[in-house]
Amino acid sequence: MSSAEAPNSHSPAALPSSCEVLIIGAGPAGSACARVLAQAGVDVVLVDQHPQGRDKICGDGLIPDSHAALARLGLLQRVMARAQPVADVACIGPRGGRIDVPGSLAVLPRQQLDEILCAGAQEAGAKFFAPVRFEAPLLDAVQLRVIGAQLKVGDAQHELRADWVILATGAVPKPLSAAGLCERHTPSGVALRGYVRAPSLVGQIKAMEVVWCKAVRPGYGWIFPAPDGCFNIGVGVTDSHKLVSAPKTPWWASAPRGGAGLLGRPGEAVAGKGAKKELNLRKIFDAFVEHYPPAAQLMREGELLGDLKGAPLRCTLTGAKWSRPGLLATGEAAGSTYSFTGEGIGKAMETGMLAADAVLAGRRQAWGEAQVRAAYEQSLLALKPKFDLYERANKVNAHPWLIDLLIWRGNKSERLRRRMSGVLNETSNPGNLISLKGFKRLFLEG
Repeated sequence: MSSAEAPNSHSPAALPSSCEVLIIGAGPAGSACARVLAQAGVDVVLVDQHPQGRDKICGDGLIPDSHAALARLGLLQRVMARAQPVADVACIGPRGGRIDVPGSLAVLPRQQLDEILCAGAQEAGAKFFAPVRFEAPLLDAVQLRVIGAQLKVGDAQHELRADWVILATGAVPKPLSAAGLCERHTPSGVALRGYVRAPSLVGQIKAMEVVWCKAVRPGYGWIFPAPDGCFNIGVGVTDSHKLVSAPKTPWWASAPRGGAGLLGRPGEAVAGKGAKKELNLRKIFDAFVEHYPPAAQLMREGELLGDLKGAPLRCTLTGAKWSRPGLLATGEAAGSTYSFTGEGIGKAMETGMLAADAVLAGRRQAWGEAQVRAAYEQSLLALKPKFDLYERANKVNAHPWLIDLLIWRGNKSERLRRRMSGVLNETSNPGNLISLKGFKRLFLEG
């Protein structure tokens, strides 16, 4: 079902002047939030600066947390009817070693996934308007509580008042800055991907292949089999904008290039600005293709559909405040992407539903707005240790020889393979795989 076929699709000219909850951004987080709220009878307006059907740069992989979120939304069967099912994630090391990790997996281009999610929100009763651009929050003059949003429809300004505003605008910093939530303008990471149609390779590349090697350090490459004889191929770097002190220079004496002022400790942004590492994603992509024979074959035999496209990533639930009075940030705007894997679809939907849960709990229990925000932030804090563990596991990307070690031992140890599958399915601690304790266990486990 396309957005044009959705039951409650509206022209931007018909935007109302008020609603109970205004959700800005109709990606996985915003649409999941809208569907849960609308199913509970809340008057929801969902807006996006692009009509549905727009291209979204993403790896398109749906791992177990995505399946769980879609199941809660009641949309898993609809998504799987269009997605490419996949049995394994293949981890491939610099020396060519490989281990296949099973899980509930699929691949569906974000253009199609987002259409399904947005249509699901509208079917539940949410009213969707696009193209509508968020300009700034509306504030109560006395308490400075967010009471709606200033929106732009074409060349016209439109004020929409709401009891709650949910910001689900993704990784771009401009809406976060306008909302007064942005703490770091630069992203946590960057990714580049393209679609290649290659019917000759269908059946040859069957797993979601993730490849580590020196050629793409400090990142990784991937090839994911998509529907209709297509493949999603790309590279990602999930710590592309960390600040690193110059050699032998103490952190308290360092200064950013081109400007004065003290830096934070290595890895921290200062005044919301991070220093971009010397990265050229297209060169990293070309190096991946040159290094990894299946990628070379894919690019040689297949047809590149459109251009390679890049996008920022916000990871580890950092870089932005999660709320302010009257407003909640969710999805990648709140940093819902895992730094180790770059996976963010499932966690975007999950955080969107957590925002909806907090608002609904407030309605049921007559909470004040501060209690609603506290409940939402507490639910994100409960997720934070898991994000931190994935950040710890992210050292694999800078030291790809660790993958060789994991693959070597994983192919000798059924217990370790189960632990790796547990990481994928979020039942095991990812930090333990590459901690000091984890290294000892690599050699002691049978």
